[in-house]
Amino acid sequence: MKIKLPSLLVFFALAATTQAAVKWNDVLRQPAEWYAGAEARTIADSVLLYQTESGGWPKNHDMTVPPDEAFLAETKHDHRAPTIDNNATTTQIQFLARVAEAQDDAPARPAVLRGLDYLLAAQYANGGWAQYYPSIAGYYTHITYNDNAMVNVLNVLRDASVGAPPYAFLDAERRTKAADAVQRGTACILRTQINQNGSLTGWCAQYDETTFEPAWARNFEPPSQSGDESVALVRFLMGIEKPSPEVIAAIDGAVTWLHAVPVHGLRIDNTVGADGKKDRHAVEDSSAPALWARFYELGTNKPIYVGRDKVIRYDYNEIERERRIGYNYLGSWPAKLILEDYPRWREKNNLP
Repeated sequence: MKIKLPSLLVFFALAATTQAAVKWNDVLRQPAEWYAGAEARTIADSVLLYQTESGGWPKNHDMTVPPDEAFLAETKHDHRAPTIDNNATTTQIQFLARVAEAQDDAPARPAVLRGLDYLLAAQYANGGWAQYYPSIAGYYTHITYNDNAMVNVLNVLRDASVGAPPYAFLDAERRTKAADAVQRGTACILRTQINQNGSLTGWCAQYDETTFEPAWARNFEPPSQSGDESVALVRFLMGIEKPSPEVIAAIDGAVTWLHAVPVHGLRIDNTVGADGKKDRHAVEDSSAPALWARFYELGTNKPIYVGRDKVIRYDYNEIERERRIGYNYLGSWPAKLILEDYPRWREKNNLP
């Protein structure tokens, strides 16, 4: 897969610059005036160098720094292939659009359009998105809510569909296509919500793209209901103006389920093992605030913990240390949604 460079002169000039003060993970958290400045312009020039021929961007790269020769020579799919995983492509589109708006920037605008076209082309006919486009074999082809990949896409396209800042420059045809993609994506979300004994509940992090059944991803990511990804899906649905009865029912069902499945009496302690290396354990604590599991067993709502051996366990402390410290199996993800955002949404929509 080739990356199209604006010019070798620009590339080598950028490569000689020092690293930006703003880190890549923070490029969407800056004040509005920053996007009109020189640092944002320099980072934008670097981001343009990473855009692939398909219009998307690869993941897990610090794009405040231009690509080096080693990156350009790399051919492994997880280093160079365009993806929506790990906030890739959606972050670049949002950042470049802000720079384009703030600086009336001609080079950035075509890149934003190509990025939006990439998202539109990547959508399945059934409304979902996989991690990679063009497709890569394996669990990568599943409809992917994991790490909010599909929600990130839908949020970008929803803003683009109405020409919300910074997408005011977007043409009518692309706005229409974005609106249609959001409608089909919303239908996919509603279709994949898990119905448990007649009640709508949460979502799995990934679904088979043909059968719509909950599916495995990596060995430690089983078919299950997610106490994490379900939150972002609810927030997306709550952003729909004039929600239909079907959307309201989906939101109500998911929040009711999240309200019913917190883990009480446990806290997560970061510790150091006898070997001096860091560790993490679940410890009984009756005063600990509520936690939610990343994975709930389908049909029972029991929190489950799965290591790289793919064995389902019911005790956090039984999975291997590498996963205990390397993955968040328990968290407070739904707390603000339940306590603040959901009541505010019901009030806004005049729901009893």
